[in-house]
Amino acid sequence: MTLSRNVRRLLAVLTALVLLVMYLPLLLVVLNSFNTSQSFAWPPSGLTFDWWQRAFHNQGARDAVLTSIKVASASTVVALVLGTMLALALQRYRFFGKSSINLLVILPIALPGIVTGIALNNAFRGILSVQLSILTVIVAHATFCIVTVFNNVQARLRRVGGSLEEASADLGAGVWTTFRLVTFPQLRSALLAGGLLAFALSFDEIIVTTFTAGAGVTTLPIWILDNLFRPNQAPVVNVVAVVLIVVSIVPIWLAQKLSGATDALR
Repeated sequence: MTLSRNVRRLLAVLTALVLLVMYLPLLLVVLNSFNTSQSFAWPPSGLTFDWWQRAFHNQGARDAVLTSIKVASASTVVALVLGTMLALALQRYRFFGKSSINLLVILPIALPGIVTGIALNNAFRGILSVQLSILTVIVAHATFCIVTVFNNVQARLRRVGGSLEEASADLGAGVWTTFRLVTFPQLRSALLAGGLLAFALSFDEIIVTTFTAGAGVTTLPIWILDNLFRPNQAPVVNVVAVVLIVVSIVPIWLAQKLSGATDALR
């Protein structure tokens, strides 16, 4: 389809406006992390690195970062194992209720976070009578992190087909040997991309975390929310928010590069 020059210009302007609306607030957060004014006066009265030094030495922020890394890492591991198993089962085998199970696996990523949080809170405290802790946060995050791994692995399995696995079975290899030597090498980049996306989703999740975290569990997003409106803490919060932006962008960028590189080889 060929577009006229005026249409292309219009689309370029609209694209620029959309990107501006999306990323200008993020740029303001970055700029305010260096702003000498605690009230974020505009234009900035000056630039300073003092807030970055205070954020680095803030024990609460450092503990929150460590907690978020623990939760995101554990959730990603759970998601990689369960998401891969589900993708293999639903893509390589036929059984009754397959379509329904596929829908149920994907559904958590589509549900509003507050609905998922309330449901898990009721399940933990009501049905299971489990004390809310970092373990309940990991389980809660894994429910939606599984979807990212599942989608990546299932898409890769559809693309590569099952002929090599069938050939391996015909040559006498067992299920585990076939998975280790044939299936897994074909899934490595998809698993890495899905794992990076799962880590990024878990690291900056706040709604589900609020409903499933115990009294002593403070992840980085929760720490930001708790300190945003405290006196003299807003500039430090901006610094931590910039770190959170970078930590969220890097895994997504790497996952996109891995997916793009894999597609280019096929």
